Amino acid sequence: MTAARPVAGRTVGIGLALSRVGLALAIAFGGLAVGAGYWQVLRSPDLARSPDDAAVIAAARHAVRGVITDRDGKQLAWNAKDKNGEPYRLYASPALSGVIGYSSILWGQAGLERAWNAELTGAVSADPLFDLTRKFRIGGNDPEALRTTLVLALQEQAATLLGSDRGAVVMLDPRSGDVLAMVSSPDFDASKVANPATSNAAFKALQADPALPLLPRATQGTYVPGSVFKIVTSMAALGSGAVSVSTTFPDQPAAEKTGLLVDGFRIRDGHHPATGSKALNYTSAVEVSCNIWFAEAGLRTGGDQLASTAGELGFGGPLRFDLPTAASQVTGGGGSFGGGFQDAVELANAAYGQGETLVTPLQMALVAATVANGGVLMTPRLVLSATNKAGTTGFSPQVLRRVISAQVAGEIRDAMVRAVSGSLGRQYTAGAQVSGLQVAGKSGTAELDPGSDPHSWFIAFAPADDPQVAIAVIVEHGGHGSTRAAPIAGALLRAWRAWANG
Repeated sequence: MTAARPVAGRTVGIGLALSRVGLALAIAFGGLAVGAGYWQVLRSPDLARSPDDAAVIAAARHAVRGVITDRDGKQLAWNAKDKNGEPYRLYASPALSGVIGYSSILWGQAGLERAWNAELTGAVSADPLFDLTRKFRIGGNDPEALRTTLVLALQEQAATLLGSDRGAVVMLDPRSGDVLAMVSSPDFDASKVANPATSNAAFKALQADPALPLLPRATQGTYVPGSVFKIVTSMAALGSGAVSVSTTFPDQPAAEKTGLLVDGFRIRDGHHPATGSKALNYTSAVEVSCNIWFAEAGLRTGGDQLASTAGELGFGGPLRFDLPTAASQVTGGGGSFGGGFQDAVELANAAYGQGETLVTPLQMALVAATVANGGVLMTPRLVLSATNKAGTTGFSPQVLRRVISAQVAGEIRDAMVRAVSGSLGRQYTAGAQVSGLQVAGKSGTAELDPGSDPHSWFIAFAPADDPQVAIAVIVEHGGHGSTRAAPIAGALLRAWRAWANG
C-alpha cells in the first residue's frame, strides 16, 4: 500500500494563511500596546485629573483639601470640621460662588473646586515630576494649595455693584490673561452648601430658585451682545482691509432716518442729529455707535471673514480655560451665504450685535483684552501656582494667538477712547469716565423681544495708552448700556486703580 503524498500547494496555502493570521494578531496586539501606552502614559495625567475619576472622587470625600487664596494671599476657601471630625469647606464670600464654586460631600464639586479637585485633594500633583515618584512615596495624598489670579476686594466690589440685578462681571489683565474678578449674580453662600448640617436644604433651595443662582453666568451665560460686538466687526473689517478708518458710506446719513434696505428688510437706527448729514467715518461711527455704518461694513467684509475673525477670538466652541465655558456664536449656522449666515440680512444684523449672535461675558472681556494687548489674545487663567510639601509649581502666561495687527488694534483703541471721552460719545457711556484715567470702551444695548427691556453692556480697558485691565459688564434687562453697565465699569476701574496703587 502506497502512502499518500502530501500536496505541496495545500501545504504552502496553509502556511500562508497561518502567516496572515500571525501578522493580523501581531498588528492587533501592537495596536493594543500602543493604545495602552497612549492611555497609561500620554493621557494618564489627564485621566487622573478628571473630576469624574473614581480615585479623585474617593479622595474628595474625606480629604482635608488644599487652601485656596487670592493673588495677594487672602484666603478664599479653607477647611473646618463637623461634629464627627469630618472636614468641610468654608468660603470667604458669596461673591466667589460663581468662580470658586463649592465642595460638598452630598453634592460633589463645582467651579474651581471641581476643575482642580485632583490637585486640591492631593490625588495628583500639578508638578508632573512629583507625580512620577508618587508610587514610591508613603503617607497618603498631599493636598495642594492654590494661589489664584483673583483679587478678593475687586470680586466683592463687583458683586456689590451688581446688587440684586442678574448679570456678570469679568476683569482681566490683558497682558497675562489673569482673571482679576469673575462675578455671577445672583450669587449664593457656598459655605452652606459645603456644611453637612445645612447642605441638603441649601442646595435644594438653590435648585428651586427661578433666578438660577447656580448658573455661572460669567462663563456659561449666553447673551445677545448688542453694540459691544461692533468691536469684533471692527477687527474683521479693518483687519481684512475691507474698510479703513476713513471709510464712509454715502447712503448712511439718509438710512439713519429711513432705514437701510437689505434684501427687502429695513435695518433701522436712531438718527444721530449731532452728526448732521455728513457721512461718518469709522472712528465717528464707533463714537456714536452707528448701526447703519456697521451693517454696511459687515456686508462689505463678508460672512466668511466675520466668522473667521470671531473664531480666532474663540467663538464657535468652548474657550481654553480652567472652568467649563459655553460657546459664543456669531451666527446660528447652517446657511450658505458665507460663514454659515443664512442671508445678507442676518449678516448685516450680526455686524452690529443682533441677529443670531450670542456671547458669554468672558468672551467679550477677551475681545476687549485682545485690543488692549495690541491684537494678541492671551489664554485666560485662574491659577498662578500650586503648592504641596515638595514645593511650589508656578504657571506662566500663555499666548494663544495674534488676532489682528498692532496697527489695527491701535485704530480700534483710538475709536474706543473717543466713545468714552469724545464730545458725542460721552452720552452713550455715562458713568464710565474716570478722572485721571484714560478709558477706552464701548457700550451696548442688546435689543430683545418686544416689551422686554434690553440687556445693558459695557466693555473697556485702561489706561488706554498702557492697558493693564480689561473689563466686561452685562446687566440682564438693565436698559441702555449707559444706564447700568457703564457706571458699574467706571466704579470698578476706580477700584482697580486703588488696588493697583496699593
